[in-house]
Amino acid sequence: MKINNIIIISLALFICTACNNSNSTSSDPGKNSSWIFVANEGRSYSLDENDNVPGSISMIDENNNITNIENIGTTVQSLEVYNNKLFVIVTDDHKIITYNIDPDGITFENEILTNSSMPREMVIINDKIYFTNLETQDIKIFDIINNKLEESTISINGRPENIIYDGTYIWVSIPEISKGDGNQGTEVAKIDPGTNQVEYFEVGRGPQALLVHNNEIFISRTFYDENWNTYHGSTKIIGTGTIENTYGSGAPCGGSMMSYENKIYRSQNWIPSGEEGIVPLDDELNFIATGRIGNYQSPSIIYHMENINGQIYITITDYGSTNLVKVLDNYGNEIASYTAGIMPGDLAYWKKSE
Repeated sequence: MKINNIIIISLALFICTACNNSNSTSSDPGKNSSWIFVANEGRSYSLDENDNVPGSISMIDENNNITNIENIGTTVQSLEVYNNKLFVIVTDDHKIITYNIDPDGITFENEILTNSSMPREMVIINDKIYFTNLETQDIKIFDIINNKLEESTISINGRPENIIYDGTYIWVSIPEISKGDGNQGTEVAKIDPGTNQVEYFEVGRGPQALLVHNNEIFISRTFYDENWNTYHGSTKIIGTGTIENTYGSGAPCGGSMMSYENKIYRSQNWIPSGEEGIVPLDDELNFIATGRIGNYQSPSIIYHMENINGQIYITITDYGSTNLVKVLDNYGNEIASYTAGIMPGDLAYWKKSE
């Protein structure tokens, strides 16, 4: 998900909505050489069914226009760009949707059913999608070239969540051993994609987001006690050893991590002043408060963040009417702001081939 030559022209936004998930067109057809895609999770947990909203995809073009493509499915969890294709995981519909990408937008290509597996996150390696599955507790593999799921799967000891690739090995977080256990999992899995052999590392309770930085694996952790009080922590894997830091009950901390200007940042939510931002970590995984970037007010939270072409992209939501994508420079200055669908999260970038 890297960006080259994104030019932010104006803070004025043109917002349009399409109600068909098979096609999207930019406001200036044929003129876009890049797109940023946003996975909007939607809302599926309300007791009032009328309050639930399907997930969607937002598309930001190089001229600062945003298009929201509605009704993608229940819980649009993650997305990835690979060549001229967009892959979108829809967790509660148990499927991966494939779109073709061109300067005019995206066009529906295919729908891959995952056999009630509850897919979550993915990584693409050598024309294959490796994706985590909560219900079947495994990594499944989709062959992009042959357009089919492989029969073999990689079993995981627990309910896998995030997945990354460090160039040699696949890493997978396992926050839960069983459904609803309060994030009792304490391991991440290291997988050799050549042999599918799995090795486990103890990293502390509730491993969630994963990040590769300078040949080290960083893990953000969130877990709960018997009264559902929230705890947070971070862990770093160095070779065969780990550094672990737990921040305590009710700690002002989110779960997203990002590498930016050779520092590791973690989102920081619900701090006493009500301000929220992203904060760098030191070598012992403590917060460096003086390095905080961003200043946003609760009850909205920072849901996700990524470094895209040297700019900081932050998604913000209050799970209701506030759903934003913010673009910041390294001083925390806001370059652009976009209104996305409900609960914007994962981001991906496409650039037209020269």
